[in-house]
Amino acid sequence: MTAQHASFGPVGVVGLGSVGQSLVELLSGAGIDVLGVDCDPGAVARARGRAPGSVLLGNDFSALSAAEVVIEAVPEHYESKALVLRTIAETCQPGTVLVSTTASLSLASLAVASGQPGQVVGLAFLAPPAERTGVELVVTAMSSADAAAKAKELLELLPIAQKDLGAARGHAWDLVLAYLNRSVALYEVGYATREDIDTAMRLGCGLPTGPLALLDRIGLDVAQRALTDLHERTGIATHAPTGLLNRMVEGGLLGRKAGQGFYTYSPAGEIDSEPERSDRGGAARAREINRVGVVGSGTMARGIAQVITQAGLETVLVARDEHKADAAVRAVDESLVRAVRRGRVTPDQRRAALSLLIPSASRAAVADCDLVIEATAEEIEIKAEVFAELDGICKKGAILATTTSSLSVTACAEATKRRGDVVGMHFFNPAPAMKLVEVSRTEFTDDDVLTSVHALASRLRKTTVDCSDRAGFIVNYLLFPYLNDAIRLVESGAATVPGLDAAIESGFGYPMGPFTLLDTIGLDISEAIQWRLHEINYDPDVKPATLLTRLVELGRLGRKTGAGFWGA
Repeated sequence: MTAQHASFGPVGVVGLGSVGQSLVELLSGAGIDVLGVDCDPGAVARARGRAPGSVLLGNDFSALSAAEVVIEAVPEHYESKALVLRTIAETCQPGTVLVSTTASLSLASLAVASGQPGQVVGLAFLAPPAERTGVELVVTAMSSADAAAKAKELLELLPIAQKDLGAARGHAWDLVLAYLNRSVALYEVGYATREDIDTAMRLGCGLPTGPLALLDRIGLDVAQRALTDLHERTGIATHAPTGLLNRMVEGGLLGRKAGQGFYTYSPAGEIDSEPERSDRGGAARAREINRVGVVGSGTMARGIAQVITQAGLETVLVARDEHKADAAVRAVDESLVRAVRRGRVTPDQRRAALSLLIPSASRAAVADCDLVIEATAEEIEIKAEVFAELDGICKKGAILATTTSSLSVTACAEATKRRGDVVGMHFFNPAPAMKLVEVSRTEFTDDDVLTSVHALASRLRKTTVDCSDRAGFIVNYLLFPYLNDAIRLVESGAATVPGLDAAIESGFGYPMGPFTLLDTIGLDISEAIQWRLHEINYDPDVKPATLLTRLVELGRLGRKTGAGFWGA
């Protein structure tokens, strides 16, 4: 026990599953002695290994008599929780605070069942508590002020934020559950490795944990039960637990609490799996890339050009006319000046990068480039026209890449006579700041092309994930159904914009709630992407909600217009 927390007596935790193990780790890490109880010896052993400073005592309830606070973290069944709380109350001293982690049962009913309703409070969270997530202290009309104060004192010692998750927490849980299930479905069909799916969502959306790792933390059995309930309530096919999830639960692969789920875990609870290897061109030798062309002059094109010049590569930026080309260079310079002010680049690095940037109003200027990246409007007719022209301009062996996020890379390749040289490189906006690049190969893409773009991305200090050619790739395919579901909840009156955003940000530690994110992306851009994903993938989950379309028609496009879901 640390001196800092020596005044706080032992804390009991009954139930060492996903929630219980997380609580034991947080408490032990804060220097608090823990008395852990579970009837499963394996759960006790795993908890002991993950919090060696704790005292874990198997199924001996009598050891809890020394605790000042006891937290029940057993499965979400009324009879089980009521029995545990009553047993704790009978075992412990009269002033012991009893804490329930119930997510859906009546806390007041459980408090009465304990026999000591004044001593019972609740902890509400949306995922097993961890750093960056929030927890809400819940009291009943019967909870004593002393019990609430003691529980609050304990929470203040832990590295989690006390938040009001609000009435929307159940809807927030449903939103994330559906997203997690869709992630499992994507993995089940072999579209991408587990590492690539998790990396894509962490880096592409700034999430603290990828979806498959989060499922392991929640517990696959917990997620399966919750999805079954969600499917029964909604009737939506994609809410039914996937076949893979069901098989894993049947096989005892329950996630981190069991030592194995999508990943395997060390005794200390760290991921200890051999990484699944995605196809990155095998042993093919990378083509030499010394000069790069960027076709386009918008935000994405300028950002990509800046990143490439900062890596020391000569870059030709092609705009529709000289005015736009010069404006693009000025915009890149302004971005570099801001980077100098923030200490991210030096003045010499800025000058060096600008010296490598060559503006042009003619696509012929990329004729001798080793790689040309197309970053034009997200319309397949425009992109196909660009690729057809580049096919006639570029030298033999030049790689042609598209930055599309929702259109067919194959369609771009088929506009050329060099289909093997075409690949997708989806940079994220803003390109200088975002670390992720989704690399999409078609059935025609040559292995050395794949090797080459991965090598280039590494030189640009980007992290790559691999996927095949399918609209939305990983990030947009998983993100936009979640955003659309959030809009539909508000559209139906079931939730509010502030409520859902607050619950998602506080409960899961996401950097933005769905509506803040939509306003940041731009509602017009979001609607266009959703229409493309709906039409190309025949996906009903992303057919834009009417509320989104009407806001776009009103010109409320998000931050760029000063109003969207948020704003006056």
